[in-house]
Amino acid sequence: MVSRNLKICLSVSALVLIVVSAIAITLIFTVFKVRDPYIIVELSRVNFLNPDIGPNITIPVLVIIKNSNIGKFNYTDSFSYITFQDTVVGTVPLPAQLVPARGGINVTTHANFMVNELILNPNFFLELQNGGKFSLMSKAELPGKVIVMGFIKMKAMATNQCNISVSILSNDVVSNCTSHIKIFH
Repeated sequence: MVSRNLKICLSVSALVLIVVSAIAITLIFTVFKVRDPYIIVELSRVNFLNPDIGPNITIPVLVIIKNSNIGKFNYTDSFSYITFQDTVVGTVPLPAQLVPARGGINVTTHANFMVNELILNPNFFLELQNGGKFSLMSKAELPGKVIVMGFIKMKAMATNQCNISVSILSNDVVSNCTSHIKIFH
């Protein structure tokens, strides 16, 4: 026969285990839930109608990265590629950075833009006929590590895709971006 004290001990232990498990599950699905980063790419205005524009130009770019997760994200040097209808027309180097937990950073970089690749595409002038605008797409993959509580480190990959609309007439550049992060266990 099991003693009364052993029954009490086992009951209390089971209750503590249930409470700790419930708290852990709640934290995993709320506080520790992985949220996608918020990434905005802002290209400077470019006057593509300027007759002095060369075959290759450098355009200043500001990349704003906001991290709403409780873990820091440390990514390595990477590149973003700008395409016009599946033709690469520009590259943007993204230097390694540490994005703080529940914080953000601004990365100032530049786009190496190949104007010839854009203008020589036969669809470029067809697209300009619809209101003097053309569309670009940029894609970036940022491999790195997520660091939670200073000692838990996991490999991760943040991806970003932006649809960029450029107006030739007003030199306006508008980007609409979506971002995702995937953690590898």
